[in-house]
Amino acid sequence: MRNPVPAQAVDPRRRLVVAGLAALVADLGAAVPAFARSASPAAAAIDRTVAKPFGPIRQINAGVLNIAFAELGPADGAPVILLHGWPYDIHSYVDVAPILASKGYRVIIPYLRGYGTTEFLSKDTFRNGQQSALAVDAIALMNALQIGKAVFAGCDWGARTADIVAALWPERCRALVSVSGYLIGNQKAGMVPLPPKAELQWWYQYYFVTERGREGYRKYTSDFARLIWQLASPEWHFSDAVFDRSAAAFANRDHVDIVVHNYRWRLGLADGEVKYDDLEKRLAAGPAIAVPTITLEGDANGAPHLDASVYAKKFAGQYAHRIIKGGVGHNLPQEAPRAFADAVIDVQAMA
Repeated sequence: MRNPVPAQAVDPRRRLVVAGLAALVADLGAAVPAFARSASPAAAAIDRTVAKPFGPIRQINAGVLNIAFAELGPADGAPVILLHGWPYDIHSYVDVAPILASKGYRVIIPYLRGYGTTEFLSKDTFRNGQQSALAVDAIALMNALQIGKAVFAGCDWGARTADIVAALWPERCRALVSVSGYLIGNQKAGMVPLPPKAELQWWYQYYFVTERGREGYRKYTSDFARLIWQLASPEWHFSDAVFDRSAAAFANRDHVDIVVHNYRWRLGLADGEVKYDDLEKRLAAGPAIAVPTITLEGDANGAPHLDASVYAKKFAGQYAHRIIKGGVGHNLPQEAPRAFADAVIDVQAMA
């Protein structure tokens, strides 16, 4: 293991809570197939084949990283940057990207830090998963590719990163598509306890605060990710081939450190880097997003998410919200690629 994230002191009472949650989730995981049997025809049809992979993956030095990315469409097309989340990879957009490229867009899909062949340039760089670091990576990629302004679209971690770029660097973001809406957070909010049923949905972040959780994720990365896919998209019957294609990205040597640090940082149990303090201070204020935005939500999203009415006022510019029906879960761009691509095209027209 290279440059492990320093272990954080954990209250023994928290360890007991986590242990209980882990046991409960083990039972829940065993029950997944039972509640995933009734997929709608629309959701089942989405996984009819394993789409052809992207062409050769490109690499470019950007900021502290050598970033791996796929690129489709004409070099002089309007840029669109598609950002994946956890535990997913660029194949969340394997069917979205060709649609956009066929419409003349230049589509860029990077592997986030800790995924695929994206690597840190220095072994001494802190393996940081905090939200502002990922957003700075996106800006660094734009600079390296000499892209002045782009439409940003994302899901899960990628939606949060896209939100942050839109909020802090609106001059670089032409428009925004965000699955599950406004996801910008802060450590203070992450320390507020939720009702037990809501806390249960976040079981994995409590697991990750323990060293048992870190080593468990390292040992069972693929099994862990598959369980998250099943829980977050209970009506999506993805094939082994579809899952394995994405799971290969988790073999990155920094993957576990980045994921664990991300969730520990959210709970205030791991420090970030001082160079991001000013950005995090601005994010903690909950900045409004003024660029044209479309938010999306699947009608069968099994991951924690808020109703759009809670965050709609955070979008101060032209704004629309769409619920995508047909048993669509958390990995919306892969489960409903046409709806996601349409949102990108429509929000570009709003800009």
